[in-house]
Amino acid sequence: MESGRQGTRSGAAPAVRWGDVLLSAIAAVSWAFITMAGVAALGLHLLDADTTGSLGPMTAAVVAIGVGGRVTPSGDVSAFGLDGAQAHTSIDIAPLGVGLVGALVLSWFFLRSLRSAGVEVSPGELLARVGSVVLLFVAMLGGLAWAGHDIITIDGSKLGLKDIPGAGGLPGGLADRLPGGLGDELPGRIGDLVKAEAKVGFTVETGATLLGGAAFVLGVLLIALLASRRTPLPRALGAVHRVVRPAVSALVTVLLVAVLAGLAAAVYAMVGDDHPRRIAGAALLGAPNGVWIGVPLGLFVPWDGRATGALTGVLPHPLDDLLRDSSDRPVTLGRLAELDSRVWLLAAAVALMMLFAGVLTAVRSPVVRAPWGFAGRCALRLAAGTALALPLLVWLTDVSADASLSVLGFDAFGAGLDLHGRLGMAVLLGAAWGAGAGALGALLSCAAGAAGSRVSPLAVAAVPEPPAGPTGPYRPTQPYRPADPDTNPYLKNPYDGRGAGGVDAEPTVAGPVRPGPRPRPRSPGQGTDWPSPPPPPPAPGPGGNRRRPRGPTGE
Repeated sequence: MESGRQGTRSGAAPAVRWGDVLLSAIAAVSWAFITMAGVAALGLHLLDADTTGSLGPMTAAVVAIGVGGRVTPSGDVSAFGLDGAQAHTSIDIAPLGVGLVGALVLSWFFLRSLRSAGVEVSPGELLARVGSVVLLFVAMLGGLAWAGHDIITIDGSKLGLKDIPGAGGLPGGLADRLPGGLGDELPGRIGDLVKAEAKVGFTVETGATLLGGAAFVLGVLLIALLASRRTPLPRALGAVHRVVRPAVSALVTVLLVAVLAGLAAAVYAMVGDDHPRRIAGAALLGAPNGVWIGVPLGLFVPWDGRATGALTGVLPHPLDDLLRDSSDRPVTLGRLAELDSRVWLLAAAVALMMLFAGVLTAVRSPVVRAPWGFAGRCALRLAAGTALALPLLVWLTDVSADASLSVLGFDAFGAGLDLHGRLGMAVLLGAAWGAGAGALGALLSCAAGAAGSRVSPLAVAAVPEPPAGPTGPYRPTQPYRPADPDTNPYLKNPYDGRGAGGVDAEPTVAGPVRPGPRPRPRSPGQGTDWPSPPPPPPAPGPGGNRRRPRGPTGE
């Protein structure tokens, strides 16, 4: 006990509360997976994907894909005219709606557990909480990888093939008109096709899924720590409160607002549509995909893409027409505007979104300098944040799909879709847009008197106070050790004979100066007791200005 008290007095880091760490990690990971599974199951059900297979394994597979995993479909459809080389499917489309919901729930529980640590959190406790969340997340993802496999049987008798002419024999005279004896073979071929059964399956790759899940949860926790303005950090990271967090929190806010706008647009599209369920299911699973493709596109980031077969139907207008007509030229906002001039509204909306991010950065940043210097710092910080965020959006929304069979409720024989943004241009354009929006937003905030009005207490505490003038005994610099009255004469009281710390000290003066007695008042006409002024010196005599010695009376 004595050693523990000595360690506390000497400034040692507090011990990690492992019980609290484990309970908070279990709550965060469990609720994140429950929420993701619910969104994935509801989206698949609204898309009628559960009519071709079991909903449980498909939900596990979609959750695994949503957090960075990989699913490999396979099957034997040779009875339908596809050999082994053609019967393949590769899917690299992350349903960001599932991953975003899980990231929000995971971040909320993780940050809430850190806020109970006080103003600062020790590096050991922070690493313990991050490590426990990552380990539990990867462990639960391994369980999904084990459950995320299924086999779907496609029965030819349920495809309506029995109604094809010739399934029960060709009409009279038609068999004789077909060349090469085909009239004799066609009824048998159609009959075999009716009786055929094809097995299509999908399997979650365990190794790739675990690695992708670990990268996903580490990225989510890092973004959450950089974006949360009221979560404590270790003392060594105090500058993050005022330098990094205002810009990152502003970008995260505007991107989430953009997703809400996309969901509102989906609700509007459902009104009066013939298939509102499918629109709702697609919005639950892929609303962030469409919105976050539009953000880089609205900032003039070029894309390269192609689309063939049935997969062109999943693209919004006029992107489907552009990729269907030509794929040798990049997809830009100008080319889309040639097909539909309303596309320019996307550029205006994204520009307003960036300006909003600049204003948020300004109102959340501490103001310690003149307006022009403040605007420059806001521009630099938002430029750095946007230069990293925009390529991340491009990378997350990459689409790659080549299908020649039915999997996860989607039929796409001979279809393909590829859409990839250019990361280099995303970095350059992100820095340019961030700098402009940060500077303009800061100047507008300063003009409106709102700059620094929403600064978090942690950012205010982390702002260093510059000295107001030259240092000296009455304006000392920051001391390197506690003040000691025995060695600092400015801490001693010279009037009571004792120092400020209670130590006996010699007085520096004899004592306070006391005024003399007040003059006695007299009756009117008698004057006062003030002494008469001395007579003026005599005028100089003929001998010049030499003084004559005065007598006792001054004469």
